[in-house]
Amino acid sequence: MEISELGEFGLIDRLTEGLKPANDSTLKAVGDDCAVLRYPAGKDTLVTTDLLLENVHFDLTYVPLKHLGYKAAVVNFSDIYAMNGRPKQITVSLGISRRFTVEHIEELYDGIRLACEVYGVDIVGGDTSASHQGLVISITCIGEVAEGKAVGRDGARDTDLICVSGDLGAAYMGLQLLEREKVASAGQTDFEPDFAGKEYLVERQLKPEARKDIVDALEKNGIVPTSMMDVSDGLSSELMHICKASGTGCRVYEDRIPIDYQTAVMAEELNMNLVTAALNGGEDYELLFTVPLSDHDKVTKLEGVKVIGYVCKPEAGCAMITRDGGEITLRAQGWNPLAEK
Repeated sequence: MEISELGEFGLIDRLTEGLKPANDSTLKAVGDDCAVLRYPAGKDTLVTTDLLLENVHFDLTYVPLKHLGYKAAVVNFSDIYAMNGRPKQITVSLGISRRFTVEHIEELYDGIRLACEVYGVDIVGGDTSASHQGLVISITCIGEVAEGKAVGRDGARDTDLICVSGDLGAAYMGLQLLEREKVASAGQTDFEPDFAGKEYLVERQLKPEARKDIVDALEKNGIVPTSMMDVSDGLSSELMHICKASGTGCRVYEDRIPIDYQTAVMAEELNMNLVTAALNGGEDYELLFTVPLSDHDKVTKLEGVKVIGYVCKPEAGCAMITRDGGEITLRAQGWNPLAEK
């Protein structure tokens, strides 16, 4: 069905049909001039926005629309968790070019709705418009955190431990794999991509998850990070953001950076430096955080968390200690969409 057959409001009605609020803070959701939210006393409100542009942030040659919708929502949830909060509502705005049908946009929205169901988040509004530049997705997420408990980037202190969840570099290797198969498929009508043995890498790129489980585990074990952010642009860039905001330096150990076996195999296959991919690849959406040294015993017992280094005085700078004991200065080489090509 052509979108013009439904019109803007008909499309919105179709996409949001049956939505029911899951959070008490959602008083009025879709269907009015504004959503109405009410947060109880003792809570601070968190707000984040993410913009995704076709052929800048995603390539529909190999990204299914349902996966794209899921990822677009989850990356916003990740920002809220990275502040020690919980996502509660989102608004979804779309710029849609003429080549998309109603069914295409429904598929995209199916992914967004699935992410909201998984994480207990309400869709409370948004906007749709025509686009001359392909598909544009803008999602704003509203979350909550206990009053005074938001964790920013600026709280790291000398001797704090640097911790990271999960593993790094897999999403970047998944992107390299998808790009390789895209090139291989050029001009072929019956091409079958080869992802055998590398399914984890593809999943990490196409369907990342926000680390709600880590935030829950920190709370359960009485650990309050001194600083935290999610790894979207690469470990090296994020470490430098924390150190700049906190006025510190850092040391991370090469042999402590968590890397999955499939990531290592793919890096070798592509003749790429594995540690460079883990430091600069980005889109892992793992949590990078610092904790006081006194929390060492607690944090080392957390499943899925690894201590990879420590915070030091600013004059020491930011560096990685290599396997042979040398030091390499960290540089922010993660993805920059505004860099000149």
